[in-house]
Amino acid sequence: MRKKIVAGNWKMNKTLQEGLSFSNELKGLLDNKTINCEVIIGTPFIHLSEVAKVFDGTKIHVAAQNCANKESGAYTGEVSAAMVASTGAKHVILGHSERRAYYHETPELLKDKVLLALSNNLTPIFCVGEVLNERESDKHFEVVAAQLKDSLFKLSKEDFAKLIIAYEPVWAIGTGKTASAEQAQEMHAFIRKTISEKYGEEIADNTSILYGGSCNAGNAKELFSNPDVDGGLIGGASLEPVKFLPIIEAIN
Repeated sequence: MRKKIVAGNWKMNKTLQEGLSFSNELKGLLDNKTINCEVIIGTPFIHLSEVAKVFDGTKIHVAAQNCANKESGAYTGEVSAAMVASTGAKHVILGHSERRAYYHETPELLKDKVLLALSNNLTPIFCVGEVLNERESDKHFEVVAAQLKDSLFKLSKEDFAKLIIAYEPVWAIGTGKTASAEQAQEMHAFIRKTISEKYGEEIADNTSILYGGSCNAGNAKELFSNPDVDGGLIGGASLEPVKFLPIIEAIN
């Protein structure tokens, strides 16, 4: 049975002190609650080790928002997968549309990052998704299939089975627009079918596929009720514990 997951992505928000305040508040809110999903918090690098300590021994895990495509060396400002793992983080977000758009991350570079993450026992949360003109010109399936194949489909079955996939329609990120529940289910089912064609039905059925793109407390339950939507990768709505909690609780 594949995991249900709600992951928050703080992006470039929160000082260390604010991050620790959030983490302690969320931990308190979840104490004595029964939750039906794994919770992951994607923090800036500076927060990782301290936030991981707050959540140690709980059901909440910590993710980096990126890692380098090199093991180590003279790469000023970069943070390696080994460094991420040394903080206590268990996951790393890779291929986010903002990294692709603003920092021109290519499929080949992302393939290298995925391999380094896996070799350091990190679980990649690998993001795919189309921009508005690709959706409007009916190229969204083609685009998402290429993103999967170009970066991930040289992995062994064993390694691919360790991944989490996040579908984020880029036109819905931070815009207030959200893919309809039907659009989300259609794409998630397509992603699962594409995985099945490469790696087989068992691996496809056990791959968690998250929805990202203006998911919030008001629409989470409808989105998560779809059979192929296994949770969410949450941006703005993950920045306040009281707004993030209802999204966690929307998982049945």
